[in-house]
Amino acid sequence: MEPMADAAIEATGLTKRYASVTAVDDLSFRVREGAVTGFLGPNGAGKTTTLRMVLGLARPTAGSATIEGRRYVDLDDPARTVGANLEVAGAHPGRSGRNHLRALAAMAGLPRSRVDEVLRLVELEDAADRRAGKYSLGMRQRLGLAATLLGDPRVLVLDEPANGLDPQGIRWLRDFLRTLASEGRAVLVSSHVLAEVAQTADDVVVINHGRSIAQAPLSEIMARSGGGMKVAGPDVRKLGDLLFQQGAEVSGDSAEILVKDRTGEQIGRVVAEHQLVISELAPVGSSLEEVYLELTGSTGGPS
Repeated sequence: MEPMADAAIEATGLTKRYASVTAVDDLSFRVREGAVTGFLGPNGAGKTTTLRMVLGLARPTAGSATIEGRRYVDLDDPARTVGANLEVAGAHPGRSGRNHLRALAAMAGLPRSRVDEVLRLVELEDAADRRAGKYSLGMRQRLGLAATLLGDPRVLVLDEPANGLDPQGIRWLRDFLRTLASEGRAVLVSSHVLAEVAQTADDVVVINHGRSIAQAPLSEIMARSGGGMKVAGPDVRKLGDLLFQQGAEVSGDSAEILVKDRTGEQIGRVVAEHQLVISELAPVGSSLEEVYLELTGSTGGPS
């Protein structure tokens, strides 16, 4: 595996065995800076175990996981490097949201002023002084997000952040995560809400039975597994012939072709190598749910 300068999280050969059960099996993936990466897989696929190994909460049987090139336990300032929320915010029900965050900030050596900043970021100021036990599930999710942001981290690891949110809250979360990525942060999101992943993620890592079965930009996974890549322009006929000779599934006419089983990058290499002229190269995908079911062979929804 070639080194990747902008890989904020990198797992290499990650394996976790419990007695005779292999929860994660030789899993490798990367999460890049400035992007939202969706982490998908059916129940029991090994997603949570993987995230726990990335965050140093579980020791790999084999392989390694690094954040900005170092294991979590070796980070000089973990609170300012990575923010993680693997469960709905575990605030004491009798403590206010503000005091919960103040306690977390104090433990991490962060300034108290940061508490008010993150409450504003997640739009929870009006409920900040209410007891967390009175929060709705969606409000607890926002409180959990606020906790992950206390150290203004460059890397975020979120497990099911859309769980319990109403449609308005899900839309807010989508915009919020996109904003975080646009600031250059790496965002890894485990989710089973496929429609939201399709609208939020730049990249997708799909695992099944603890192994990686797909990893690519979301649009290319959908094109490669679903509809294909549409190519138009004066040289598409010649391009189609070249790709067909290389084993690709090609259909269409002299004005526009549809290419299956090839990514945009692979098609672009052929275009460049033969100095062809094209005017359009775009994915034509089916829904993410259809692609997911095709990749995992699953009959139910992922988690």
